[in-house]
Amino acid sequence: MFDAAKFVDEAVRKIKDEVKGKAIIAVSGGVDSTVVAKLGSMAIGKNLIAVHVDTGLLRKGESNEVERIFRNMELEFIKVDARKEFLDALSGVIDPERKRKIIGEKFIEIFEREAEKHGAEYLFQGTIAPDWIESGGGLRDTIKSHHNVGGLPENMKIKIVEPLRDLYKDEVRKVAKYLNLDVAEKQPFPGPGLAIRIIGEVTEERLEIVRDACAIVEEEIEKSGENPWQYFAVLLPLKTVGVHGDRRAYGYTIAIRSVDSIDAMTASFSKLPWDLLERISIRITNELKGINRVVYDITNKPPGTIEWE
Repeated sequence: MFDAAKFVDEAVRKIKDEVKGKAIIAVSGGVDSTVVAKLGSMAIGKNLIAVHVDTGLLRKGESNEVERIFRNMELEFIKVDARKEFLDALSGVIDPERKRKIIGEKFIEIFEREAEKHGAEYLFQGTIAPDWIESGGGLRDTIKSHHNVGGLPENMKIKIVEPLRDLYKDEVRKVAKYLNLDVAEKQPFPGPGLAIRIIGEVTEERLEIVRDACAIVEEEIEKSGENPWQYFAVLLPLKTVGVHGDRRAYGYTIAIRSVDSIDAMTASFSKLPWDLLERISIRITNELKGINRVVYDITNKPPGTIEWE
């Protein structure tokens, strides 16, 4: 039986023993990085600097929400605007593994830059067990390279600290609840962000579409009282024929993905009510320019993964 109190005591003690001097923590506002930030602040206090990178790949209002969370913690907070850097790095890239690795390398480049500015030798990450399991290595096949594992460059100057490395998502949530963090039940959001919810090349136009579509999916599901584990929209590169008014329309397709899970290792698609799916479809096709078809993903994990890329 997992004991959150015991884990916190051991993690704080281990951090104190391991980290001598200043460190930075990569914060996204999700449950994993927020728990790590709290553990780090308990262990080394003001020697921990929270660095939030605005990649331009975040959901609506997310960067401001991250700032609100960490401004209230006993640590230094820095926000880095790297939207142009990430978009430039992803220009023309279609392959999902390349996307993930480019994003991982870009994060480390920025974190090492910030670490050098502040004299920090350590980088805290919110890596959990499914991240390194799915990223492969040894006898494990690579399912997908998580940006904080498979996307790390080989020659890193900074030392990585991963207090949650052996925990699964349900255990991390228990730790968050024990620490009274209000993100304990927040739905997961991938480190590469909306880049892996756009199938194909990432552009500003496609980011705007999928960001708005994800917002609609989240708003409608949260209003409905349904409580899936994770829910979002995916923009497909496929265009199909439709009708808007009395005119032919040739537009993109949005896929809705909603799953139920405990530890992210397996998942089943959510059996959402038809009227809820209809409301989401009507809003997406009415409110978003260039979208004329909405489909619902009824694939479990396995054989699919939770995210599409």
